Amino acid sequence: MKKALIISIFILLNLGGMGAMEQKRKNESIVLGGGCFWCIEAVYERINGIESAVSGYAGGTTEQPTYEQVCSGLTGHAEVVKIEYDTSKISFKEILDIFFKAHDPTSENRQGADVGTQYRSIILYTTEDQKHQIQQYIQDLTNRKVYSKPIVTHIEPLKVFWPAEDYHQNYYEQHPYAGYCRIVIAPKLDKLGLPIDSLLK
Repeated sequence: MKKALIISIFILLNLGGMGAMEQKRKNESIVLGGGCFWCIEAVYERINGIESAVSGYAGGTTEQPTYEQVCSGLTGHAEVVKIEYDTSKISFKEILDIFFKAHDPTSENRQGADVGTQYRSIILYTTEDQKHQIQQYIQDLTNRKVYSKPIVTHIEPLKVFWPAEDYHQNYYEQHPYAGYCRIVIAPKLDKLGLPIDSLLK
C-alpha cells in the first residue's frame, strides 16, 4: 500500500512537471518577406527554435495565386515565408534581428538581382504585440542610424497566407548545387554564420 502511494505521488509530480513545461512552451507564427522566399526559408530552417518555415504568398488580392501569377506583379502578393517558432527557445526580437540581417530593408521592391513588387521587404504580423515590437524595433534602428537610407519594410496584418507550390518548399535543401543556390543563398548563409551544407540547429 505504501509503495503504491509513493508510485502514485511520483506519477502525479511528473505529470505536473510536464504540464508546466507545456504551459511554458508556446508556438507563435510570423510571415516575413525579403526577396526570394528560397533565401529566407533556408535561413530560418537553420535557426534553433524555428519549428517550421513554409514558402508562400501573402499581401495580395488574388485567391490561391500561382508562382507565375505572383511573378507578373499583378496579384499584389509578395514572396514570403511563414515561420512557426517556439517562444521558449527563441524571442521575437531574435527573429527580427535575423530578418534584418538577411536582407536589405532599405531597398524598395528589389533584393540583389531579384526585382519586382513581389520581392518587397514586408512583415505580416499575427498579433498586436508583434506589431508593437516591430514598430519599436524599426524605430530603434532608425534612431541609431543603422542604415544610411530609410527603412521601407511594409508592416501589415496577415490576412491570408497561401503556401507556394511543392517544388518551392525546402528549395535549397533539394537543389544545393543549383546556380541560384550556389551564387545567392549559400553566400548569404555563410555571411550569417549559418551552416551551408546541412541543417544543424
